[in-house]
Amino acid sequence: MKPQFRYLDKPALEPVPGCDWADKMVLNPAIIKDPESEEIHMLFRATGPWPQKRREGCHDPYPIFLGYAISRDKGETWEADFSRPALAPALGYEEHELYITDINGNKVRNYANGCVEDPRIFYIGEELYLTVACRPFPPGPYWLSSQQPPVQTRFEYVPDWIFTGHDTDPFIQAARANDTVSVLYRLNLAELKQGNYENAFCYVGPLTEGHVSDNRDVFLFPEQMRIGGTRQYLMLHRPMNVLPFADGDKINKPSIYLAAAESLEDFASPNAVHRLLAYPVFHWEENRVGASWPPLPLGNQEWLVAYHAKKDIHFGYTQSFMILKEQENDFPAVIHRCSERLMFAERDWEMPEDYPTPCLFTTGGIVVGEDLIMSYGAADQKVGISWVNYGELLSYIRQYDKNGHLTGDSRP
Repeated sequence: MKPQFRYLDKPALEPVPGCDWADKMVLNPAIIKDPESEEIHMLFRATGPWPQKRREGCHDPYPIFLGYAISRDKGETWEADFSRPALAPALGYEEHELYITDINGNKVRNYANGCVEDPRIFYIGEELYLTVACRPFPPGPYWLSSQQPPVQTRFEYVPDWIFTGHDTDPFIQAARANDTVSVLYRLNLAELKQGNYENAFCYVGPLTEGHVSDNRDVFLFPEQMRIGGTRQYLMLHRPMNVLPFADGDKINKPSIYLAAAESLEDFASPNAVHRLLAYPVFHWEENRVGASWPPLPLGNQEWLVAYHAKKDIHFGYTQSFMILKEQENDFPAVIHRCSERLMFAERDWEMPEDYPTPCLFTTGGIVVGEDLIMSYGAADQKVGISWVNYGELLSYIRQYDKNGHLTGDSRP
């Protein structure tokens, strides 16, 4: 039987007029259950105009922030702190301002200087981490690039000196394109829920190479796996330009990749080994696919991976699921892939406003009791919450083989 998804009948969170950092968009939330209570904690992406940093002749910049919210009733209602961002970009423009102290006390380039977007929260072992897609510099009103005629504002706040910097400097190369680089933070949940935001986030470093490709939808498995004879960390990512990666010339569309590395620092280097996991196959995936939120363990060395796809600006972003199984001394492989889009924009408040594309974009998933609770961005401007019976969902996905075909005589 097809699983029945339940949705809130209104946004869980939406932009707040007059809140300078969140009055335009509030979206793409990550969630994590409190290990000590029934509370669910959320970090959400938000933006608003930032005129105090406006350059003459340019639009207002729109840096992107993370805000914090909490639910005490399994996601039915949310209390958000709109008094200040939980994590804000540094917004420096001079060379000496573009550094941050990392988790080891080193002064390093700050890829989170301009934007911190699309959070995902997950454990690696006993430690809690956060990934965000970051831009070195904020754009202007970036949604104008999706309108007709398009208005490109991505480069309005890239300083002139960046274009005369060293061509071999990876940070300079990423900054020139103002592409996203996914960055890892260690997250202190106790400090976060107490509102001590300045102590809640510790910069670890980049996980992707901005000079190789814009790269989003990045997060790690909670456990290391034996790959190529050694225990390695394993990461999911979705490069926009797949040509530099394994089999990229065969697919040439943004797709889901695995990356293995012996240390977290090795991911943003040639030391990481990449393997194509899944690429667009079904009609609703025509433009791209990407993993949605961190994998959930199912036992028996199996993992649930939620993923999203985009066909075109009219069909929009939709969601489905696959199950992976670990392989002996190798990357895990897809063993079940649902060929049906199971979640997509349907409610009025999920329909596009500033963007032309319908969008239901899940960025968090946790199991509470019998339910899988998912948080998602709607219409690229609001936050939604959905529930589905976890066992029913898994049974449904298992009816499909690795290629999305129904197995035997099973019917959904």
